[in-house]
Amino acid sequence: MLIHPQFDPVAIQLGPLAVRWYGLMYLLGFALFAWLGRRRAAAAGLDARAIDDLLFYGVVGVILGGRLGYVLFYKPAYYLAHPLEILAVWTGGMSFHGGFLGVLIAIGLYAHRTGRSWLALTDFIAPLVPLGLAAGRLGNFINGELPGRVTDVPWAMVFPQFDLLPRHPSQLYQFALEGLLLFALLWRYSARPRPNGAVSAVFLIGYGAFRFIAEFGREPDSFLGLIAFGLSMGQWLSLPMIAAGLWLWQRAHRS
Repeated sequence: MLIHPQFDPVAIQLGPLAVRWYGLMYLLGFALFAWLGRRRAAAAGLDARAIDDLLFYGVVGVILGGRLGYVLFYKPAYYLAHPLEILAVWTGGMSFHGGFLGVLIAIGLYAHRTGRSWLALTDFIAPLVPLGLAAGRLGNFINGELPGRVTDVPWAMVFPQFDLLPRHPSQLYQFALEGLLLFALLWRYSARPRPNGAVSAVFLIGYGAFRFIAEFGREPDSFLGLIAFGLSMGQWLSLPMIAAGLWLWQRAHRS
């Protein structure tokens, strides 16, 4: 049985300013997006300014969508009673699925403003996203948050800041599946010309399936628990992604 190292969540303390590892992981994810995007920008008919614009729209979509998604998907009753706390993002509470919808809307606005194809843009950015997701899950692990379910597997880990029970290191499962493996899959698949929407479809199917699998090792939110059919909220939110991906895949190859 392993013990979580209990890293200090603060990476750098500059007087009253605390720079946290989780924030640095977000910055790392954005930097990887820009770096990878520039490597493929010319092939997609984009320039450095377009990459910067896409990053800006994406950041806004992630923050607004992630927060509103958490509010609506996970704690609607609480935030209805405490609406001012919706703005308190520093207290935690972000939803990937909400952030994903936020990015789709933001990229749609950018596509409309620039006269570009929305699906062509989502095909371009899909392979750039998983390493940012990996960085976020690494931040969760450093903080010792979002631990897994109780287990007796040999690599079980105790998270003392949570409790003293051996648990799945589910943050690392998600780091490997939704981050590294999904990146390798998408980067290789998108290296050749594909039908419009096909790369986006692979992202939807791949992320949805990997998240669904990883959720079996992740501790459900204490205020929700497992819901219908013994599935978690994360699993239920992943099913529409898989369905949409399958539909988009068929549509892309028919056209």
